[in-house]
Amino acid sequence: MTMELSEAGDQRRSQLLRGVLDVCLLALIAERPRYGFEFTQALADSGLDLVREGSIYPLLSRLERAGLVDSYRAPSASGGAPRKYYRLTDAGRGALAEGRTAWQAFAGPVSRILTDTDTDTDSASTSPGDT
Repeated sequence: MTMELSEAGDQRRSQLLRGVLDVCLLALIAERPRYGFEFTQALADSGLDLVREGSIYPLLSRLERAGLVDSYRAPSASGGAPRKYYRLTDAGRGALAEGRTAWQAFAGPVSRILTDTDTDTDSASTSPGDT
């Protein structure tokens, strides 16, 4: 794979992720309260390694301002400065349920189109009357 194809693929993945990153963060918080760097790790562990911490913190702030998450400080297990943890609010649980429903309604049809479409280039270049 050339560098151009790899960069184009990363750009496409980044654009697709941008629309659902907030729902992904809500889902991760639903598992357990988390602090900033844990989001980056969890996303990378799930195959979404394009997300950087610099993208996470502004989104967490927006989620907090929207009342979907709240935060609290807790001591660091490593003895460092206290960490800011995020947890879901009731509104956040509702937004997560709505986000999951919207994603499934979107991803299902897209997946069917992308997997059910005939990818044979010979048949794609033949028009219906050319037999």
